[in-house]
Amino acid sequence: MMKELHFTVAEFQARLAAVKQEMAKRGIDVLLLSEPPNQNYLTGYNSDSYYTPQMVIVALDRKEPIWVGRLMDRISAIMTTYLADDNIRAYPESHVHSPVLSAYDIMADIVKEIGGEKARVGVEMGGYYYSARAHADLVRALPLAEFVDADLLVGWIRLVKSPAELAIMRQAGQIADATMRRVNDMVEVGVRECDIAAAVYQQQISGTPEFGGDYPCYPPVLCIGERSVAPHAVWTDQPVQNSTVINLELSGCRHRYTVFLARTIVVGTPSAAFIDLSKIAVEGLNVCLESVRPGRTCSEVFIAFHEALARHGIEREGRIGYPTGIGFPPSGGERTASIRKDDRTVLQPGMVFHLMTGLWLDDAGVTITQSFAVTEQGHEPLTMTPRKLFAK
Repeated sequence: MMKELHFTVAEFQARLAAVKQEMAKRGIDVLLLSEPPNQNYLTGYNSDSYYTPQMVIVALDRKEPIWVGRLMDRISAIMTTYLADDNIRAYPESHVHSPVLSAYDIMADIVKEIGGEKARVGVEMGGYYYSARAHADLVRALPLAEFVDADLLVGWIRLVKSPAELAIMRQAGQIADATMRRVNDMVEVGVRECDIAAAVYQQQISGTPEFGGDYPCYPPVLCIGERSVAPHAVWTDQPVQNSTVINLELSGCRHRYTVFLARTIVVGTPSAAFIDLSKIAVEGLNVCLESVRPGRTCSEVFIAFHEALARHGIEREGRIGYPTGIGFPPSGGERTASIRKDDRTVLQPGMVFHLMTGLWLDDAGVTITQSFAVTEQGHEPLTMTPRKLFAK
């Protein structure tokens, strides 16, 4: 059977070694990974099966992780991971959405097998896919084990991307650029908002002539007209009117690696005040990018932006950037470092951020952003769409 691996086995082994090193530091015998991005990172697993319980289990003394999921999804694990067949386990259909049978009992049995009943078990307490039911069932099934919070253990390791990961993210950036061009070409008076969203989806998945795209982690953010002052509005089926502001945030996704891009499009002639606001947004964005270099902290990059806005009498207290990489619904952002005033994370080559320096004032909103990778010299833009206001 053909394997769908996008990285070498050596790269997966290096990732696993880094995770085990951190486990050893924390005294964790067995690590249960419920988050799809972390499962993908360590094994390559990729399937839309995360709506049912599934885990990647890492033990310090085992050569490979163990994937555990629904029986019908075992074939996807065989196809998309590098794991040996005996490290691909499955629970029967009787345990799917059952009010009495728990898949976590079967996972607990594997923990006993590889770590013993008294193992120190790390779990992702803050994860999107680790429910209260999951934790309660595991604690019940492993009464002698010690559970510790290992949330973001893998996340902090994922923060620095390898050259192979960056190559894929450059392709994701090209998909994002192609999607923004598609929207900019089609937007005009009378086009329905829902048709703009449909065009985004079509281009995201169609990708470029050279390579296709994956489904995005979450829908495009279409903040139109009166909703342009909201950061995360949704579209309607209303037609676009003249003199309308469209704030669009979208993404390109390639092999689950996600790169974000946002731009403001004005249908009609923008006011002088709005043009000035967009120039301030671009100025702050460019100042941020110029301040990026290894050894600087996220806080220092934020301060550069804050000072640029202060020259124009504008303040923005919220974070202005977040790391991205492997993404599954509901988010393509990683929950580790943030570019904000109190984050002392030191920038390293290989880190990737979406610099989301949008400005949302009481009566206007502008979103002109840049995804970039930290390099030895500074930064590498991952999208090439001009950093400016677009007017149609």
